[in-house]
Amino acid sequence: MPIPTPAELGRAGEETAARHYTSKGDRILARNMSCPQGEIDLIVEAADGTVVFVEVKTRSTPNFGGIEAISPRKFSRIRRAAAVWLAGHPAHSVRFDAVLVTPHAGHWSIECWEDIDRGAR
Repeated sequence: MPIPTPAELGRAGEETAARHYTSKGDRILARNMSCPQGEIDLIVEAADGTVVFVEVKTRSTPNFGGIEAISPRKFSRIRRAAAVWLAGHPAHSVRFDAVLVTPHAGHWSIECWEDIDRGAR
């Protein structure tokens, strides 16, 4: 089996994260939203109507770190990109999540931290 490129690995992780959200009844509003202010991997509407901006980190092994790769500078760019998106799509409630996707025993392991700007749960 060929080793995936970083782009292929990232796409697989984002697809896995998207399936995680849709399996809970959430709806994917956008993928890979990009603007001069930053990029957002997934924009999701949760079942309760909350708009969720998701940063996905995909790692080929658990040895390469994870959520700590979201630096304060990176998170600031995500927030600015979210503000751009929200300007055209008003929302009553907003949340920022981080998802770590790693391979584990032939499938993908998912760790999700909700509300990372308010103290992840």
